[in-house]
Amino acid sequence: MEELIFMVEESPEGGFIAKGLGVSIYTQAETIEALKAAVIDAVHCHFDDEKKRIIRLHIVREEVIAA
Repeated sequence: MEELIFMVEESPEGGFIAKGLGVSIYTQAETIEALKAAVIDAVHCHFDDEKKRIIRLHIVREEVIAA
């Protein structure tokens, strides 16, 4: 089974952005739950077939602290 990996980051404007690694798929949504649905929809639109795929979301969170 093919596996697709998406890097998920918080958007500076709010919400979340998902970028496919190795595929040209990009989507965004206001919540993580909405982003999951948007990623699934984007994958179905990108690949016009009935093949099942595993989708892995790699959630990256950047935090800056002063020391």
